[in-house]
Amino acid sequence: MAKTLILILGDQLTPKIASLQGADPSDCAILMAEVMAEAGYVPHHQKKIAFLFSAMRHFADELRDLGWVVDYVTLDDPANAGSLSGEVLRAAQRHGAIRLRVTEAGEWRVLDELRALDAVLDLEILPDSRFVASHAEFDAWAKGRKALRMEYFYRDMRRKTGLLMDGEEPTGGQWNFDHDNRKPASRDLLMPRPLRFAPDAITEAVLDLVEARFAGNFGTLRPFWFATRRADAEAAFDHFLKTALPRFGDYQDAMLANERFLYHAVVALYLNCGLLDPLAMARAAEEEYRAGRAPLNAVEGFIRQIIGWREYVRGIYWREGPDYVRRNALGATRPLPSFYWTGETDMACIRACVEQTRDEAYAHHIQRLMVTGNFAMLAGVDPFAVHEWYLAVYADAYEWVEAPNTVGMSQFADGGLLASKPYAASGAYIDRMSDYCGGCRYEVKAKAGTSACPFNYLYWDFVARHRDRLKGNPRMAQMVRNYDRFAEPRKAEIAGDAARFLGTLDGGI
Repeated sequence: MAKTLILILGDQLTPKIASLQGADPSDCAILMAEVMAEAGYVPHHQKKIAFLFSAMRHFADELRDLGWVVDYVTLDDPANAGSLSGEVLRAAQRHGAIRLRVTEAGEWRVLDELRALDAVLDLEILPDSRFVASHAEFDAWAKGRKALRMEYFYRDMRRKTGLLMDGEEPTGGQWNFDHDNRKPASRDLLMPRPLRFAPDAITEAVLDLVEARFAGNFGTLRPFWFATRRADAEAAFDHFLKTALPRFGDYQDAMLANERFLYHAVVALYLNCGLLDPLAMARAAEEEYRAGRAPLNAVEGFIRQIIGWREYVRGIYWREGPDYVRRNALGATRPLPSFYWTGETDMACIRACVEQTRDEAYAHHIQRLMVTGNFAMLAGVDPFAVHEWYLAVYADAYEWVEAPNTVGMSQFADGGLLASKPYAASGAYIDRMSDYCGGCRYEVKAKAGTSACPFNYLYWDFVARHRDRLKGNPRMAQMVRNYDRFAEPRKAEIAGDAARFLGTLDGGI
């Protein structure tokens, strides 16, 4: 009998997880469980469910090879209780456990469920040591600041880790090379591809399960090529370092209709579930620069995403509390348009991003921020509906990382806590950074009328709707002044075009 039950959650797939450290395998049993409460609290992409279940099953075998007793409950087990707490109670009874040990969950919802188990078991919740900054460190950094800007937090993370530091100074003499990372890409570039893996027997069994239980969920399940073992995830990251990192910086904001991955790593899903180690990744990228194999702007941009932005949004999520996902500073109430699920729209950029998301459970940060996110904000879509969509459709999405990116960065629904301005843009930005507009029914250079790109008049309608708020924003005040200079007939034209378009959204325009 095991006195201690160790619960491993689906995004804690590493032997280095805090709950395993210092534990005695002879006196513990590990519980891992596929439960419907987690698989169904939003309508997750079929590939996302398959990836996590397969990665969990492979990790269970990895733990067994390390000498642990692993009690693994599959989704189709007839006795499955359907919830994490239900499975904990069943396992505690099976093993005679009186203690539950777990690393803190990544979402408020799950943390609250685990805390409730303290009434029946001796509960120990350990901090997640996979992050550079603890909750206390982030809160200490944030205390007393008028603005919580990522850039200054990122500099502290560089100093703490020593990454890309030459003594007390940043390598290259500056902290951030983002201005070098905004080049549009051309089709004639020879694009690398993420490393792909054929499903093994474990993964095939999971795919069959997903087809049987989640056939109505969004997304294309097959072909399925994600890594689901640690060694394969590490190989995928190494492949990125060798084939794509050198040009990642230049083209990280670019979008091409027929190049879904460009120079992106496509490893966030492996990182966020525990198959990859963030500091090891950042140090490996730094070594590529030190060895002369990748330029500084690419390596700094990549490291900033790992120890800067990723750590920062986690800090925001836990600091702001469980009500953060419901914030709605702009008062947006429109339902999520149906084409976010179907891709059936004449807007070529939206169609390309949704179809890519459907097929790959992946889109890069500019597709999320400046296409689907930008449109939702301009159209006044309820930010909670946008949040739930992003959480459902991307394989790398967990609430702690997704919610601040959506509620704060993409939708400005936290009123500017996270972002210094709404990331609103007209069709000109999308045209500059992509090739989407060339194949679109709408004319990106047209400003008004039924043939004009909807982003163009929706942008100015957004400025008009939120004029009083935006005129006090240093980064948006000039846009308000520009709008104010429009003649009244032009303002009426913008309002009319926006009202016409928004009134027909559910028709899949």
